[in-house]
Amino acid sequence: MANTAAELARRKAREEDGAGSTANAIPFNQQDFEQLRCESLQSGSLYCDPTFPADWDSLGYNQLGRYSSKTIGVEWKRPTELCSDPQFIIDGAKRTDICQGVLGDCWLLAAIASLTLDPQILNRVVPPGQSFSSQYAGIFHFQLWQYGEWVDVVVDDRLPTKDGKLLFVHSAEGGEFWSALLEKAYAKVNSSYEALTGGSSIEGFEDFTGGIAESYDLKEAPPFLFNIIRKALKLGSLIGCSINITSSYDTEAITGQKLVKGHAYSITAAQQVQHRGSPVDLLRIRNPWGQVEWTGAWSDDSKEWDGVQSEERRKLDHSADDGEFWMSYTDFLRQFSRLDICNLTPDTLSSDEVGHWNHGEFEGVWRVGSTAGGCRNYPATFCSNPQFFIRLEDVDDDPHDGEDGCTALIGLMQKDARRERRFGRDLNTIGFAIYEVPDEYKGRSNVHLGPDVLLRRTAVARSQNFINLREVCDRFKLPPGEYTIVPSTFEPHRKGSFILRVFTEKQAHSSPMEEDVNVDIQEPDVGQNDVDPHFKRLFVQISGNDSEISALELQQILDKVVAQRSDLQTDGFSLQTCRNIISLLDMDGSSKLGLQEFHRLWMKIQKYLEIFKSHDSDGSGTMSSHEMRAVLAEAGFQVNSAVIREIVGRYADTSYAIDFDCFVGCLIRLEMLFKMFRTLDKKNQGKIQLDLQQWLCLAIN
Repeated sequence: MANTAAELARRKAREEDGAGSTANAIPFNQQDFEQLRCESLQSGSLYCDPTFPADWDSLGYNQLGRYSSKTIGVEWKRPTELCSDPQFIIDGAKRTDICQGVLGDCWLLAAIASLTLDPQILNRVVPPGQSFSSQYAGIFHFQLWQYGEWVDVVVDDRLPTKDGKLLFVHSAEGGEFWSALLEKAYAKVNSSYEALTGGSSIEGFEDFTGGIAESYDLKEAPPFLFNIIRKALKLGSLIGCSINITSSYDTEAITGQKLVKGHAYSITAAQQVQHRGSPVDLLRIRNPWGQVEWTGAWSDDSKEWDGVQSEERRKLDHSADDGEFWMSYTDFLRQFSRLDICNLTPDTLSSDEVGHWNHGEFEGVWRVGSTAGGCRNYPATFCSNPQFFIRLEDVDDDPHDGEDGCTALIGLMQKDARRERRFGRDLNTIGFAIYEVPDEYKGRSNVHLGPDVLLRRTAVARSQNFINLREVCDRFKLPPGEYTIVPSTFEPHRKGSFILRVFTEKQAHSSPMEEDVNVDIQEPDVGQNDVDPHFKRLFVQISGNDSEISALELQQILDKVVAQRSDLQTDGFSLQTCRNIISLLDMDGSSKLGLQEFHRLWMKIQKYLEIFKSHDSDGSGTMSSHEMRAVLAEAGFQVNSAVIREIVGRYADTSYAIDFDCFVGCLIRLEMLFKMFRTLDKKNQGKIQLDLQQWLCLAIN
């Protein structure tokens, strides 16, 4: 409960002051770079990071663990101990600053290499002004995007070495350290260096830009991919491509036409030219090495350029010995294996020369027993998954396939996957489905669609696969309209946290689909004359001489009643539940129930029993916790996913079943909380302010 409250407070603070935005990065581990550097300079000692210490735990947990042969002889040294004149960056960041060490993180190095192609993004990730001379205190900082937030990551400059050389990323010259320190910052946010082993460069693309990445296998290139590339460039996207390798011997091997295998290229332009009266699609590709260039058709000074008018040739600046070259789109599909497009958020782009994506970003949780419903194959639980609303109104300008529609990129990313590795936890298998919102719910995001809607409709679109990757991302073209996105794990009962991101070419409204928290309980007034004479005699027998029922007497009555029902499973009513019942229904402050109050309770329990039995689908005498949302709605309570998660955590058993006494206790507690809140919310503002005494009295109740 405290964790949920803290999380809600964090989200509210983020909304109010922009914490985690590009302009207001959050200090990772609450470490403020300027303050820590100032303290180190004043003390005259070099900074040592206590949250990522120079020891075995920061290296790894298995292959790089304490007793691994790979870590024997490892020493942590500062750059000032490795060379006489260490530099942070020499003459700007370059591809040759990034050489792989013994760690299998080439995917990360390709992403770091892509940073060197865009000074604006590089300066965002690697804040300028850092050095080993001016204000050097053994501390550096970097800014990374982590699951919806920009974080400022502090590291000390102690780096793992073996035989006097850096163990992991290093520069070719040996005296430049920005890339090694950036790798250390990335290892820190993921808990260790070993956690970086294996991955895809698009993961690094996203963590360095906050963008959303698409990946295409060029052997199965979709139609109109050239137009997708051209539109992506107009929207400021970063585009990379590479040639697959079949073995380690192929790494950076050069083909007969001077293309480098296993090497990260970038695409910088897409143009159509007229060649002897016929259109030809061309791509301009950059080799970060700056020297080795394609020598095939449309390469610098190739004969194909003779068929292009001189004015068009000059405009394309086709001949330059700078690592950049032109290639026909047809040859590109033959020669290259993979294309990655990283689409950037509007706040990442400062140039007005490119268009901007519209985007929405939302956090969510799959909690076992409440919101971890699994895919559509599991109809009993599917509808309990989180849901998100998107309204598409305007069709694309200049559609890439010539057909009207609204382009949407939807990415589902599970959080903290690398940090969980050391505990042996695998990635969830994840995906999502998209449903059209029925007419009766259009214009509303304050609803949660149930089985009566989702199970009777076919999804209009879905992710291509359910797969155990950090992120599933797909491109869709949908007609204007309102849609519900349902992200899920493949199987139910798999816990996890996720980020759902929606990028659209035109303005679109997107938001979580969550009910407004509210209550509407209709109860008839019960007067003396409304009580059945038989019920009065029963009450007198139970209550004794004082004609009132105490909490202990109520517990005995309720336990006796439910014990006679073979169709109910129960551990018996707790004394606290009975006290809550009396607190809710006691009108005269006696802390006991009189005849009319007890009659109201009896009617309430009869209603609860009817609702409970209607949702005991298997006749087990219990109810699945996934039914709680629908059950609460029948009882007059409207709550959202955060409240549902807390209810299940409090009232469900280890099998996520809820018995009758817990069910009644939950409803009574909810009704009492609503009643308390409305009493304190005198101005009906939907919020209350309590002093400490009021809070303690309310919490103890």
